[in-house]
Amino acid sequence: MQAAGGPAIDVVVVAYNSGASLRECIERLRRAREVASVVVVDNGSEDASLAIAEEQAALDARVRLLHFADNPGFATACNRGVEVGSGAPWLAFVNPDCLVEPGSLARLRRLGDDNPSIGLLGADLVDVDGNRDPAVRRSDPDPRQLLRAMGSSRGVAIAPDDAQPLQEVDATSGALMMLPRAAYLNVGGFDAAYRLHAEDLDLCRRVRQAGLRVAVANVVRVVHLRGTSSTGRPVWVEWQKHRSLQRYFRRFAWAGLPPASRALMTLAIWSRFLFAAPRAWWRARHG
Repeated sequence: MQAAGGPAIDVVVVAYNSGASLRECIERLRRAREVASVVVVDNGSEDASLAIAEEQAALDARVRLLHFADNPGFATACNRGVEVGSGAPWLAFVNPDCLVEPGSLARLRRLGDDNPSIGLLGADLVDVDGNRDPAVRRSDPDPRQLLRAMGSSRGVAIAPDDAQPLQEVDATSGALMMLPRAAYLNVGGFDAAYRLHAEDLDLCRRVRQAGLRVAVANVVRVVHLRGTSSTGRPVWVEWQKHRSLQRYFRRFAWAGLPPASRALMTLAIWSRFLFAAPRAWWRARHG
């Protein structure tokens, strides 16, 4: 490991039409302690995201840019971003709408070094009003929950326990997660078959299957603006969400289930899609 205070962390930021918050996100990462590189992966943005990333790269040699003309998906972008980094021993994946403090990532890294059985760390994400994100602390979704919730991919939210500086969970949010490069390589990184959503649940589960723990640092709070990446394809996004959820359950929950149960799960997922897609379209059109 790098000496304390050294450049021990490679950061990957995946941007897609993230211009509203991307500049502040990168500027904060440039000021963050122990950051060796900030790799911005632009997934075919149509707004100012690419120009902002180029501007920041011109100001700081640690900022590196990878641009895709199309959008290969979040998981693929994260994996490629890791390849472009400096090779630092820690990896942080930070959404462009997360605003870290100067010591946020360094503190996560120290907690990880002090607890080597932890293979993946999340932070306490809050909105601008201080409301905590329930997606930060989750248990694994299971088939029974799927049938009750008609396709929810959030898992069961776990209440924060501030008596624990590090709170063990099944899964944390992909909006901000940090793990040792060795753990990332050991599990093969993100599964690129997920185009959008559920890739964080999948990675956390495979880290745990490798014998390591997943935990949230309740003592590291980061503002998560949420919703700054825009899309003009709400139905497509919903389709990708439900496609990813089906892949997750096929991978982790279908073994040993009778065909009728698998069919019922598939029906629940796509029935939920038929409900969610028109609602997402309406929200996108009417705010």
